[in-house]
Amino acid sequence: MRYLLPILGLLAAGTAMAQTPPAPGPWDPAGRMAAQREAMRALAFLDGHWRGPAEAPNSGPLVQTERVGTMLDGTVRVVEGRGYDPSGRTVFNALGVISYDPVRRTYSMHANASGYGGNFPLEVRPDGFSWSQPAGPGATIRYTATVRDGEWHEVGERIAEGTPPVRMIEMRLRRIGDSNWPGDGSVPPR
Repeated sequence: MRYLLPILGLLAAGTAMAQTPPAPGPWDPAGRMAAQREAMRALAFLDGHWRGPAEAPNSGPLVQTERVGTMLDGTVRVVEGRGYDPSGRTVFNALGVISYDPVRRTYSMHANASGYGGNFPLEVRPDGFSWSQPAGPGATIRYTATVRDGEWHEVGERIAEGTPPVRMIEMRLRRIGDSNWPGDGSVPPR
């Protein structure tokens, strides 16, 4: 009996390893890039140009646009968002780079907006994504996006301990077209 538990443990570990493909090693760039490209396919539904109404309590009604595409041979996805006031003036501009770590098997969003930036965990779902960023002691801002049938619905909420969530932004965008951005904007060698 005392040998049965270690043997069962080895069998379980072997079964788990057989079901999960091994992560590429740290010195395997081709393997890492292949895993990253595969992971980015899960977010291909975001690619293109998007536009629609957004509402933010501090800025009133906006027209929000997003443009999304891949870079670095499809290993990262780049997202640029712009919010326009009713006169057409840009009042918000953000840039996000979504990446995948094939060793840790995790996605992250490097986001920059309004003078702030950082790396944040990102969860990918079949119909969207979510990510959060710190917003002061005991608080976060969580962004949850659902994308289906050509509509991108996203809500940003400030969540603080002991209080109900406070909506920071909500946007409903329609996909308005394809885009080669940012891949078609490189500088040629000559």
